[in-house]
Amino acid sequence: MRIAVSVESTHDLSVDLLLKYDIKVIPYQINLGELSFKDGRYTTEEMFELVEKYKQLPKTTALNEFEYTEFFQELKKDYDEVVHICLSSGITSSCGNAERAAKAVDGVYTVDSLALSTGIGLQAIYARELAVKGLSGAEIAQKLVERRDKVQTSFVLERLDYMHMGGRCSSIALLGANLLKIRPRIILKDGKMISDKKYRGTMQSVVAKYAEDLFQDFNTPDLARVFITYTTASPEMVAAARAKCESVGFREILETHAGGTVASHCGAHTIGILYYNDGEKIQ
Repeated sequence: MRIAVSVESTHDLSVDLLLKYDIKVIPYQINLGELSFKDGRYTTEEMFELVEKYKQLPKTTALNEFEYTEFFQELKKDYDEVVHICLSSGITSSCGNAERAAKAVDGVYTVDSLALSTGIGLQAIYARELAVKGLSGAEIAQKLVERRDKVQTSFVLERLDYMHMGGRCSSIALLGANLLKIRPRIILKDGKMISDKKYRGTMQSVVAKYAEDLFQDFNTPDLARVFITYTTASPEMVAAARAKCESVGFREILETHAGGTVASHCGAHTIGILYYNDGEKIQ
């Protein structure tokens, strides 16, 4: 049975990984100033330049039911079934639209990832691995649902002004963070973003401390795979994250860039470590 695995453009997987695991993408439409374009057209760095130029964040409109229906119908021309993994319903209404569209197309199964970025990517790769083992679309979707709350999705920010521009941070919190040079840790809990820790210092030292705390707080990683995903980052920041992942013993450490939508809401020098947290406890 031929199974299509699909995601929206907030997956933050590299092109090579999309090809390797045969993962299909439906892109969000982004509006920024006078521009309107599909997510993925511009690099992360180009998105930051556009944000500075127009002094506003890009806005994405939830993918509608018709767009999903067309997308699923097109996939069904080449595949017997489709497993679509949505951006968290706690962040977008697109997930509900995908669920309604799936009811109109036979053999389509949708899963609310309760995640974003490569937290979605982890689930898409897992779905493909299950498909290779011969599981049906319904079986894959069920296993994704059973495991989704084990996806550890988090990142640390250098600055809060992009979050403020996007309405996810108050002016008072922004002022205090800027004065004290606070770098918050953001995690996904029940599909929604919350700030649960705060750091101070250079981003290299912050990343090292974030990584140390992360593996104490979420200390049963599946060592098969981990993502280090960032908007932009210095070599020292990436090295600090990688060093901790190597010490933990991950067999595959993947580095990816956050796409335009995620990057423009988090700002430069945002970095996250993402993995399934359902393995053996770290000794």
